[in-house]
Amino acid sequence: MRHAYAAVSALALTTACAPALAQSATVIDPARMNEAVRVLASDEFEGRAPASPGEEKTVAWLVEQFRAAGAQGGGPDGAFVQIAHLSRTRQDGPASVAAHVGGRTIAMERGPDVLVSSDRPVNHITVTDAPVVFVGYGATAPERQWDDFKGVDVRGKIVVVLVNDPDFEAPEGDPVAGRFDGQAMTFYGRWTYKFQEAARRGAAGVLVVHETKGAGYGWSTLQNSSAAPKFDIVRANPDAERAPFQGWIQQAKAQELFAAAGLDFAALKASARRADFRPVALPGLTMSVDFGQIADRVETKNVIARIPGAERPNETVMYGAHWDGYGVGTPNAQGDNIYNAAVDNATGVAALLELARAFAEGPRPKRSVLFAAWSGEEAGLLGSTYYAANPVWPLETTVADINVDSLLPGTEIDPNVVVIGKGKNQLDDVLARHAAQAGRALIADPAPQAGAFYRSDHFPLALKGVPALFPAAGFTGASAASRDYVRSRYHQPTDEWDETWRMDAAAADVALIYAVGRELADSEQWPEWNAGAEFGPARDASKTARR
Repeated sequence: MRHAYAAVSALALTTACAPALAQSATVIDPARMNEAVRVLASDEFEGRAPASPGEEKTVAWLVEQFRAAGAQGGGPDGAFVQIAHLSRTRQDGPASVAAHVGGRTIAMERGPDVLVSSDRPVNHITVTDAPVVFVGYGATAPERQWDDFKGVDVRGKIVVVLVNDPDFEAPEGDPVAGRFDGQAMTFYGRWTYKFQEAARRGAAGVLVVHETKGAGYGWSTLQNSSAAPKFDIVRANPDAERAPFQGWIQQAKAQELFAAAGLDFAALKASARRADFRPVALPGLTMSVDFGQIADRVETKNVIARIPGAERPNETVMYGAHWDGYGVGTPNAQGDNIYNAAVDNATGVAALLELARAFAEGPRPKRSVLFAAWSGEEAGLLGSTYYAANPVWPLETTVADINVDSLLPGTEIDPNVVVIGKGKNQLDDVLARHAAQAGRALIADPAPQAGAFYRSDHFPLALKGVPALFPAAGFTGASAASRDYVRSRYHQPTDEWDETWRMDAAAADVALIYAVGRELADSEQWPEWNAGAEFGPARDASKTARR
């Protein structure tokens, strides 16, 4: 799960979070789910990193499990796998990062102060004495009457941008706020968008100023995963789509650089919230960045299973969950360097296996049902991005994509079901009906500023127009325990399975999304994006294919 959900109800990891509710009649076996999580999150699978021995073990095990569940191969030519071609870069030695201003040098240490990497498939990155320019939130959004660049040429310059988008931290009643959906982060607030937009404009590099509240996770989360290999889909012209380097800078270090150039960071940050903001160069300040990396190409695999439809097999209801984690990385204080990724996202993959079994053992669905275990989510939604660019089954006739990313262990069912991106499309209505039958209710994302909708595997498909549903059932609280989860377990070696786990509540959540998928698979519904959703035009363009 890439959204670093700051409102995780981690109490469900160890205690009950709500009175028990009636289970669905659908048989989703919590013990079998729990066993699947135990296996996938074991050290034997080495943290399930793409293009690693852990991937080989994971993919082989998943193919075996899907076949045993009664599903067919859903990949090219009936295979259980789709090969995704990726470029990979890995750190090779230390990095030198320094700013120069007024005859003095401000050194920055990779890790504590700044994080830099590159998606370009080259073995060395050198940027020397590049001017630095602050471009606010780095957003170009004509439909929102917003342009942070104002035509300023940033070619060959290092761009510094703020995390999140211009409505973040807007005080209540602020007349300037509202263009970026208030506290709900838009795609323009995502660091991936900021990297891409700066690269498109020819920047020599881009650094996002880190703030825990705006990012949705602390600096340690970034630092601990920074040594892991970086992946991208293979691109025809990577120099045009990727800046020489990108990364993050601690806010305190950014303030130091601005002050050294005679600028007030806080004042400039405030000014960036206005539509009339213009980019500001840091007078007399340049930056140099130099680091080595190992660049190569690798293959990774999406595991895809399918239950063919009995009447309209070319119409597809999709479930997706990512199988990958961070693999073997930076050891924690206890010396543990395996990022087992139990909650995030062995639980989601266990759900896919149970869903495949439920559809295989139940009445044959009228439409086909697809179960996609994606690779490369933690590296940037790469498996699902590859599928969206190279779909095995037409996206025009994919009815919906139901995303399963992180289920919490526990024995009692939360009466509230968080829907990430609630209100974006008509799938909410289907889920709400089935939730009500189980005595549950839908609620909106309690931390919309984290932009969770743009951080999981449904998003590349949504960009192509496929309606997406992302329920996150137990993720409803903002307790001290949830903050501890984000700080101490999320993307850490401590995201581990243990023998106290029970998956009763998660099984009820899976039964709920089974009911949604079953209704869609046995109906002629074509859910639509709601008016104003940014993905509606892409879906509308393919409407003829669904008639």
